[in-house]
Amino acid sequence: MAQDSQDDPKAPPLAISHPRGLCRVRSVLCGLGRLAIACLTGFLILSLLLVMLYRQMPPPATPLMLLRFAEGYGIHKSWRPLVEISPALIRAALAGEDQRFCLHYGFDWRAIENAWERYRSGDGELLGASTISMQTAKNVFLWPARDWLRKGFEAYFTALIELAWSKERIIEVYLNIVEWAPGIYGAEAAAEHYFRKPAARLTTTEAARLAAVLPDPLDRSASRPDQEVLDRGAFILRQMPRLPVRLPLPCSEGR
Repeated sequence: MAQDSQDDPKAPPLAISHPRGLCRVRSVLCGLGRLAIACLTGFLILSLLLVMLYRQMPPPATPLMLLRFAEGYGIHKSWRPLVEISPALIRAALAGEDQRFCLHYGFDWRAIENAWERYRSGDGELLGASTISMQTAKNVFLWPARDWLRKGFEAYFTALIELAWSKERIIEVYLNIVEWAPGIYGAEAAAEHYFRKPAARLTTTEAARLAAVLPDPLDRSASRPDQEVLDRGAFILRQMPRLPVRLPLPCSEGR
């Protein structure tokens, strides 16, 4: 008669289940899943609340302002409604940063395609496709970085503000929170800092100089322009009359 396998020393050991261990693993995974869902839900609710809140009230500060403050710069800003900002500066910002602002819904796919082709050609960075809506979302809600995680959040907040805010509100917030010099934020503070006048009284040339500073506010000056600022300012001046927008405010109709 064949002996039972448990009497055979050469027989493989019997598999022993650990129901308690499996239950513990399932419990941990379920807990992590609930935590992830709670974090995602909390993020969605908070982001929606902030977007709706800033639809009416000025953002008190931005992550970039706090970062610059930690680096030793002050925070100099003074909110102004769009009607108290020179129309020349509105047009100059559009001419220099986003000429299709009135034609897109947050993302300029033509510019994105061109930037992607440059990236694939070996430049190494995906640059040159950021609209004013994207810059507003980045500056108001996010940290300054170029990583893909930040870009993903930027796309999310861009879509939100394009849905919840008017174009007028987007450009108003942008002009009031963008950095124009170390510790200098918004059109009013920039106009006082560079030209000793309020933003409402900026001339066309002064507005073009300010817009020329925006790509590199830490190293450029509107009141003491180098050749790069002069050249970019001249380009912006040439582009301003070509914008298919109305004065004093773009995108006020037809959207």
